[in-house]
Amino acid sequence: MNEHHVARSLLEIGAVGYNETEPVRFKSGILSPVYVDNRRLPFYPRDWRVVIWAFAGLIASRGIEYDVIAGIETAGIPHSAALAYAIEKPHVFVRKQPKDHGTKNRVEGGSVVGMRVLLVEDMITTGSSSLSAVHALRDTGAIVNDCLSIISYGFPESLIAFADAHVNLHTLTNFQAILDADDFFTEAERTTVQEWLADPHGWASKRGLT
Repeated sequence: MNEHHVARSLLEIGAVGYNETEPVRFKSGILSPVYVDNRRLPFYPRDWRVVIWAFAGLIASRGIEYDVIAGIETAGIPHSAALAYAIEKPHVFVRKQPKDHGTKNRVEGGSVVGMRVLLVEDMITTGSSSLSAVHALRDTGAIVNDCLSIISYGFPESLIAFADAHVNLHTLTNFQAILDADDFFTEAERTTVQEWLADPHGWASKRGLT
């Protein structure tokens, strides 16, 4: 299974959207004419199975060593939990913020002290949320060397951030595979997405959309 199979599954369930006139604003503040909503996957079990087993295949093909699988609140948890269940590995999840009551933990589900934790995300934009989870896991004593994601926008800043944190980022598919699906985007839309990918921070201002 390659990146085009996963991209096709995302397109078939309507997880990829496009809106040039009313772009989506990411948490980072970036305005985008295209987005991927991986939260739709659990509603389509056949396509979700494609993603989960693609994760398992990627782990095996790249020889990733780990003891525990972790998901990030909220969007990463369904995929990490399904993967852990499918391959019979322990699972924990990482909160975005500590609880304001009880144990006030960010890492929930079990102790990861001294364990190799494989982090699972649904989407990588700038990488800040994922790396916050990496730091939370490391602060509890975990060893985190690898992160899996269904897809990434491939921003240079995210690649630099993962490299600086000494975390290997592995993605199932990429936006080139999405763009290669010639029955989804028109040529004009494909050009717009490529322009945005080349300058995600400046694209909206150039079009007077900020």
